[in-house]
Amino acid sequence: MGATLEQIATYLDHRQLSYDLRPERFLVVVRVPTDDPQPLTVVVKLEEEGQFFKVFVPQVVGGVQTHPHKMAILQTMLIISWETKMLQWEYDPSDGEIRAIIEFPLEDSTLTEQQFDRCFDGLVEMVADWALPRLQEVMATGYDPGDADLLLGEQLLLTIQEESPGMLTLLERAMEARKHRGNFHSKRD
Repeated sequence: MGATLEQIATYLDHRQLSYDLRPERFLVVVRVPTDDPQPLTVVVKLEEEGQFFKVFVPQVVGGVQTHPHKMAILQTMLIISWETKMLQWEYDPSDGEIRAIIEFPLEDSTLTEQQFDRCFDGLVEMVADWALPRLQEVMATGYDPGDADLLLGEQLLLTIQEESPGMLTLLERAMEARKHRGNFHSKRD
């Protein structure tokens, strides 16, 4: 079973998106309008005779191979992966290309339109609205703007520790007790 390019084309037709079908390479290239003047390129690729599904944004950012903030960029990619569902990153060390990708095996299942929509929409939204601006900031400054909240939280914890010794231990125990109560109640529902 799995998926076919014709099936993917039908799903894209339902969304009224134009696309370039490339059956010789088992892929579809879609240009998605975003708030940027340049549309976002999204590639849907089928492998293993349609039993493996990939949707990715090629060249999210380029030139990372020799970039002075390479380590901060790669670290930010890992942090974004940690903070999101499904989204993964690929880095080509030969040319520094970075791709954002969602991929999974279909095996003996069929790719439903709902699954396709969730992957496609999720990828476009995460890259265009969230990850790309964040990575561009890291490329420009060497600092991840997503770290700002963490730094503020760490500063707050240090202040609590200095102002009220023992308070952090009490808060930690209270959060652990709350977590256990939450698990207990969810098992009963």
